[in-house]
Amino acid sequence: MKKKRLDDYTSSLCWRKKFLVMRLVYFLMVGFIVLVPTSVSAQDKMISLEIRSETLSSVLMKIKDQSGVNILYNENVLRDVSCKDMKLEKVKVEEALNRIFEGTRFGYEVSRGVIVIRERQAKEIIQKSVKVSGQVSDEKGEHLPGVTVLIKGTSIGAATDMDGKFTFSIPAGKHVLQFSMVGMESKEIVIDSNKEIPEIVVVLKPAKNELGDVVVTGIFKKSRESFTGAVSTITEKELKSFRGRNLLSTLKNIDPTFNIIEDNTYGSDPNHLPEVQIRGTSSLPTVEDLKNETKTSNLNTPLIILDGFEITLQRMLDLNDEDISSVTLLKDGSATAIYGSRGANGVVVIESKRPEVGKLRLSYRGSLNVEVPDLTDYDLLNAREKLQLEVDAGLYEGKFSNETMRLQERYTRVKEAVARGVDTYWLSKPLRTGVGHKHNLRLEGGGEGGFRYSASVLYNDVKGVMKGSDRKTFNGNVDLVYEFGSLLFRNSLEVGLSEANESPYGSFDQYVKLNPYWTGKDEKGEVMKELEETNDLFNPGPANPLYDATLDLVNQKKVTTITDNFAIEWKPWKDMTLRSRIGLTKTVGDGDNFKPAEHSDFKDYTDDQIFRRGKYTYFSDKGFSYDWDITLSYSKIFADKHEVYVGVNYNLAQSESKSYTFTMEGFPQANLKMLSMALQYEENGKPAGSESVKRRLGLTGNVNYIYDGRYFADISYRVDGASDFGSDKRFAPFYSFGLGWNINQEKFMEGIAWLDRLKLRASYAVTGSVNFSAYQALAS
Repeated sequence: MKKKRLDDYTSSLCWRKKFLVMRLVYFLMVGFIVLVPTSVSAQDKMISLEIRSETLSSVLMKIKDQSGVNILYNENVLRDVSCKDMKLEKVKVEEALNRIFEGTRFGYEVSRGVIVIRERQAKEIIQKSVKVSGQVSDEKGEHLPGVTVLIKGTSIGAATDMDGKFTFSIPAGKHVLQFSMVGMESKEIVIDSNKEIPEIVVVLKPAKNELGDVVVTGIFKKSRESFTGAVSTITEKELKSFRGRNLLSTLKNIDPTFNIIEDNTYGSDPNHLPEVQIRGTSSLPTVEDLKNETKTSNLNTPLIILDGFEITLQRMLDLNDEDISSVTLLKDGSATAIYGSRGANGVVVIESKRPEVGKLRLSYRGSLNVEVPDLTDYDLLNAREKLQLEVDAGLYEGKFSNETMRLQERYTRVKEAVARGVDTYWLSKPLRTGVGHKHNLRLEGGGEGGFRYSASVLYNDVKGVMKGSDRKTFNGNVDLVYEFGSLLFRNSLEVGLSEANESPYGSFDQYVKLNPYWTGKDEKGEVMKELEETNDLFNPGPANPLYDATLDLVNQKKVTTITDNFAIEWKPWKDMTLRSRIGLTKTVGDGDNFKPAEHSDFKDYTDDQIFRRGKYTYFSDKGFSYDWDITLSYSKIFADKHEVYVGVNYNLAQSESKSYTFTMEGFPQANLKMLSMALQYEENGKPAGSESVKRRLGLTGNVNYIYDGRYFADISYRVDGASDFGSDKRFAPFYSFGLGWNINQEKFMEGIAWLDRLKLRASYAVTGSVNFSAYQALAS
């Protein structure tokens, strides 16, 4: 019997293990051979794409659907990133990705057959960076500040400075630079950073359908060439060049038809609303209006529209002028007929800035506002001259002996004061040089064709020339814009706070009437309650207004306004736009006016009225309004000569207001200025209040036609319905029609370089005004 050797068994076992390993390797190789071609074939598959205003997320989804390749990316990041417009025909996946991500902050890598999209590091984006610089101007050669310069499809870029210059670094390779600015046509140029790049000079042209070519009416945007109304458009650049104390004074500096009626009674009081007119007086007061001074002064105030919604004159005064892009003044009936019963006094249309495309930009502007009193028109007598005038007028001669004695005593006191050198210039006592300050902070940014944002904060402290008078205003605004294909969404939220303080020195006209031989102070230099000492207990001397200013007076008003405007715009076709807007406004205000018992208003109170001295008036008002409209507009050019515009607008609005006021009296101590410390209501008085609700709706149509840029016609028709109208006629029609001829477009005008525009127009319009109280129709 043979025995197997141990080494034979070991050798057999070894070969068996080798065989198993070979089988395992064989199966792995087969699996790899099967899998790898699948992955490679997917990446090598030819795809075709046409990209127009899409996000990276949607483009990657299309690539995935066509090729079947697995693509891994962060949806939350890429869905807000715009992709460059391009057309790809029969290219491999990797070539398509290289084209799409060229010049962006994104890249990709292939891992085990899966394409992983990742965000590159800054050093990867700008390798071998090259600086580019240049200058941007308009057709007239004027430098354009604020032009956004970007590498197309990226956020790499800069904005031009005040001289229109820019400079920034770009990565290596060929790139397309985009130049864009509101109101100007965008421009693109191709550069290759691998070659020497000369200084870039760019000239931008005014954009069609922008401020240079259209009139922004707040409802429709109408061609300027075919507009038959009287209108002035004031650009952002002009607003900055002629900047005044507020927007009203700026407009007055620019347009002579915009008038601010001076009222010397209030002077430069920062809390007084001025009377404003466009082209003079257009509305006459009724008998009821004449009884109300405030109502009469506001009778010719124009309608004020901000981004399509009506606002008050006070809010216009408090606006942040750094957020305004343009102001349009509609002056005659043909221009204002689209506003129907509200357009008789003209219309001020304000357009706010939209967030600009580009990197996050932060800007600050600060300024000082100096109010200096001007007394050069006053030529008053000095103390000696005034006393001599009184003597010549026989002021110190009485009809009876006792009266003559009293007057001679007074003459002696005054003469002694004049001899001592008393000569008070009372006009300067309540005045000062008011130095206020204004601060504006704004940031904005966002991508093209996607999400844009801006936020601004304004603080404005205006000091009046009357001591103690001031107005503090705080405005905060957040503006968001999102574009998705043919849809545009915009929401603007604004919060405004204001605090107005009146001067404790009273009115200026009091000081004009005071005699220069009065000092208003005693021998110790303390302010006296009366200006002149008398021995008559029942006829004390005249009250000293400077004494009232030393008391603990309160005369202020605070207002909070919250406004939210939302708009959505859809362009189903290139020539048609459907827009809907809604604006909500909430206003809350209150005021306090306290005068302690020592005030000169109570100096004539008798002993039995001693507990009535001291007065506190409190008032509060609240308001809420909404304004909604929808507009459909169509604009088309046929056969290169016939330009037609058709617009239809429907508007619905409501405003509610409630207010109440009451006066309490009897405050024996000046430091007890709480309403609960009052002894009683004002004699023969009681709490008062008011409430009103106004509703209105309107349907407006506009048709505009221009032939060959020369001959044009413009027709507008509006039907207004309002609760202000009488019950017998709740609706009223308003209309306008006009014809015109652009003479400068005729061939015989060619070659006249110094003439930009020559237009002959004629129009007829019917407008109206509802400048009366909510329930006046019921009362009359």
